[in-house]
Amino acid sequence: MTGLRSYTYATLRVVPRVERGEFVNIGVVLYCQDLDFLCARAEVRPDRILALDPAADIDLITMSAQSVVEACQEPVGSNRENSGLVTRFGMLTALRSTVVQPSPVHTGLTADPAVTLDQLVRLLVLPPA
Repeated sequence: MTGLRSYTYATLRVVPRVERGEFVNIGVVLYCQDLDFLCARAEVRPDRILALDPAADIDLITMSAQSVVEACQEPVGSNRENSGLVTRFGMLTALRSTVVQPSPVHTGLTADPAVTLDQLVRLLVLPPA
């Protein structure tokens, strides 16, 4: 098991009607401290979201998901948000009651966090092939 590093991740969920608690996974945020890796991928599928709420604002959901992806790519906002990747991951995965929200945080082991991120997106976000 040499070369394996621990990582943490959360899925990004769209909860179009928060009061119902139904959700569709639209992305994954992955953080690997050992490799200074923080990255997110999002795949907004309007048909899946509209099945839960025909009035869902797809443009707003897409913009919210993209803001998480961008927040992983470069520092944004206040110094507190940018004091380190672990802090940024913590802020991105903090529980919130909004339309786009993170799942609980999970852990795993990886030799390549970028490959693991792709695998998690295929497994947790994309419809089964």
